[in-house]
Amino acid sequence: MTKAAPLPDLAIRLRRTAFNRALAEADLAAIGPLLAPNAILVTGTDSAVISGRKAQLLAWKREFAARERTIYTRTPDTIQASPVEPIALEQGHWQGLAAEGGAAVASGTYAAKWRRIGADWVIEAEIYLTLA
Repeated sequence: MTKAAPLPDLAIRLRRTAFNRALAEADLAAIGPLLAPNAILVTGTDSAVISGRKAQLLAWKREFAARERTIYTRTPDTIQASPVEPIALEQGHWQGLAAEGGAAVASGTYAAKWRRIGADWVIEAEIYLTLA
């Protein structure tokens, strides 16, 4: 008997939880498999575009080494899977807390496009809006 793949909503929420954990633990090795090779991230404040898995891992490596590190958490509010393609859109809110002391540094909303490749869902694109 083969194990069925979880529904897209659950699978993506589990992958998002893994991404949040990897950010909290500064675990680059855990982030890589969650990103598509050509993943794009548009930052919330200055709309900088970080294009590609390698570029994103480099950006996270710098973030993890910062003297005053911020820990980011993304919380999905909705996940909508396409009925015709192996893609889904996650929308939610994010927050950045100071690693030391936990003070709120920034927060806002985001959208992420996911794609199922084989049995896994990976992030193809994310866009962030800073609201605080």
